[in-house]
Amino acid sequence: MVDGVHVPVLLDEVLEALAIKPDGVYVDATFGRGGHARAILAQLAAAGRLVALDRDPDAERSARAIDDRRFAFRRCWFSEFPDALSALGIAGIDGFLLDLGISSPQIDDPARGFSFRADGPLDMRMDPSRGESAAAFLARATVREITEVIRDYGEERFAQSIARAIVAARSVAAVVRTRQLAAIVAQAVGARPRGDRSQDPATRTFQALRIFVNSELAELALTLPRVVPWLKASGRLVVVSFHSLEDRIVKRFLAAASKPFGGDPRLAKLPIRADAIPGAPLAAIARAIRPSGREIAANPRARSATLRVAERTSNPIPPTFGAVAAN
Repeated sequence: MVDGVHVPVLLDEVLEALAIKPDGVYVDATFGRGGHARAILAQLAAAGRLVALDRDPDAERSARAIDDRRFAFRRCWFSEFPDALSALGIAGIDGFLLDLGISSPQIDDPARGFSFRADGPLDMRMDPSRGESAAAFLARATVREITEVIRDYGEERFAQSIARAIVAARSVAAVVRTRQLAAIVAQAVGARPRGDRSQDPATRTFQALRIFVNSELAELALTLPRVVPWLKASGRLVVVSFHSLEDRIVKRFLAAASKPFGGDPRLAKLPIRADAIPGAPLAAIARAIRPSGREIAANPRARSATLRVAERTSNPIPPTFGAVAAN
């Protein structure tokens, strides 16, 4: 974050991973404030195209500042990209970028409710016009439901204690503010030891609620297999994730999609001649890439980023690919 401007993470590495063709067609499915998008446009020739997507209304406002006939923006969830591309008359793409998580402007705007560092309404929705806010969920959920969300999406070992404290607190007053929730979590956790003493006690709870409210993991798992049929041969799928839950989904998907039959073990057991076995629809490119020490020093929010990339092969996509690769 520099002077209120979002700094795109792993920018050079993303551009290299996309292997941009000057006349290619690319999708930036997480436009944010346009850092990656502007860099992609700078490498495209007059015949190139870039389609940017984002569900955040603030991202849509930022996209209006890009006056370029090669550029189109659509406000939607990234799993809805097929409809956006079809509406633009696009039948195939040369690259698809997902930069997951939330952007610095979202974190730093108290009105969005993503952070406990400043007080604001407990919303957390990337698209405030759709779905249930974090406050609404906490107002109606049971102890068990809150526990499961905080445990599963925040990997918080004190999830049950925190959930009970939230339910107890809401019986006195509705939990509707970020600092209010942070105080409840801090009191529930108390002085118990944690693995990272530098981390605020509320960090995992806020992460969990944000992921749940925005269906982030389900959206990712749904989107990845949908991308592959849209990629032209040698087209690239590039994903930047920021925590282990996201990266696990990406890693497993790429591993399955890089195997014959798209990783479907049922088909692999069929009596098929070796020379008749269909090849993998994707080929993983290199190992996971992480930010350099220099980038982390300049932008501490980059420290947990992991970049993975795969390339579309010329092999056909197995009929069961989407269902298998998403699991």
